Amino acid sequence: MTTTDEHVELAAELAGLLETRLLDPLEILLTSGELLEPIRDRLRVEAEVWAAQLLGPDRQRATATAARLIAALFPGDAPFDPPAAWWRTALGRAVARVTGHPAADAVPYSTAGAMLGITRQGVHDLVKRGKLGRHPDGGVTTSSIRDRLDRP
Repeated sequence: MTTTDEHVELAAELAGLLETRLLDPLEILLTSGELLEPIRDRLRVEAEVWAAQLLGPDRQRATATAARLIAALFPGDAPFDPPAAWWRTALGRAVARVTGHPAADAVPYSTAGAMLGITRQGVHDLVKRGKLGRHPDGGVTTSSIRDRLDRP
């Protein structure tokens, strides 16, 4: 269950990312922000909707929303592999809850710790106690991280 504070934080973060990653480059190209005002207004509303979808109970919708946002806000030819600090953002926490890691079945202990908001040693202890799944190729399964974050 998510709180209003989590929704407000995520919506504000999304609005900021949309501004810096999409609208600012367009404003530079168009040499004017005036044309973008209707789009800016619409994206503020959409950020609220997307935050609600990411934090809502419909996992399929949340997963689809996460995929669309990552594709639009973090484009690239390589699989999405954010730095550890990204998992501590509101969007990173929401994505971790919804999909685990969107591009990996397993992650190193350090990344698992970032996703869970705990130390690498804490991850090691959880794996040792069977609270997180160890991947056969090493690391921690992202599905077990997602399941742990999904617990009330």
